Amino acid sequence: MIAFGRPSTDPSVKERVFSGIQPTGELHIGNYFGAVINYIRLQEEYECIYSIVDYHAITVDHDPKLLPAKVLAMAADLLACGLDPDKAILFVQSHVPEHTELAWIFNCLTSFGDLTRMTQFKEKAKQQEFVSAGLFDYPVLQAADILLYRASKVPVGEDQLQHLELARRIARRFNSRFGEFFPEVEPILSEAPRVMSPAEPTMKMSKSLGEKHYIGVMEPEASIYEKVKTAVTDVGPRGPEMSPGVANLFLILKLSADSRLYDELEEEYRTGKLKYVRLKEAVFESLMGVLRPIQARRRELERDLGGVKQVLEAGAARAREIAQENMREIRRLIGVGLESFNPGR
Repeated sequence: MIAFGRPSTDPSVKERVFSGIQPTGELHIGNYFGAVINYIRLQEEYECIYSIVDYHAITVDHDPKLLPAKVLAMAADLLACGLDPDKAILFVQSHVPEHTELAWIFNCLTSFGDLTRMTQFKEKAKQQEFVSAGLFDYPVLQAADILLYRASKVPVGEDQLQHLELARRIARRFNSRFGEFFPEVEPILSEAPRVMSPAEPTMKMSKSLGEKHYIGVMEPEASIYEKVKTAVTDVGPRGPEMSPGVANLFLILKLSADSRLYDELEEEYRTGKLKYVRLKEAVFESLMGVLRPIQARRRELERDLGGVKQVLEAGAARAREIAQENMREIRRLIGVGLESFNPGR
């Protein structure tokens, strides 16, 4: 049974974490080191709820024939990376309709001015020929995703802090109007710096930039080798400080290698003895040391996609149990639904 009001202060009760991940179809190493590896660590300490947010994915142009396969592929990728459905809830956003119900309620508590100040909307709108109301309203659905489960912590990157602050404002507005119910959500910032494109190291690694700009977690080994081998290093003479390309290779090495190897190569760089072919070989071998076991687990899951679907169905059932109970109280508090209807009063 869920206790209403503020979350428990009992130290034996785990704090609840929520995070949503877009069904892009394939994880790249920037996703893995920046977010997914954090998901795996958090499931050991918190009550974690992770959602593949397919409703968010339709705020921009998408192929409805491909989206279900992308959702399933993302679920398989997360499981291969180490997400444990016995320790965390994994489900698909659209399988729990309370997300959109709460989003509508939050729309009625969110000011138009707040949404016009969202910098991510402005950036994404420039990339779209058709700018939908859904894209504009994206942060409200995101707030509903989090607060539906009364999560107190959310792992986010710095680029999502503005959206999280909006979720906090919505929660405060609800609490002041209808009574204390939602917690003050706190961010869990990833300590991993951004992994950049191997082909253009001044830009963040992204699939949207094109194939040469990202390294997929499930990408064939020969393709990864080629991308690391051809990664940009110095443009012109080597300076006293690392160029963006060299710094990016050292970052990938730091995230994937034994610290002794990283320290050894960094010392060689400082003393001018490092050959970049050695650095790239070390990056490739260290990276594949991380990725090979993940890829092996992923191949096993590919042979049992029915099992992956069962994980998502079970996760949706667990998530909806929490969502339905919270929504009953939310409806009562705002005076809508059967929960609030009492003709005898």
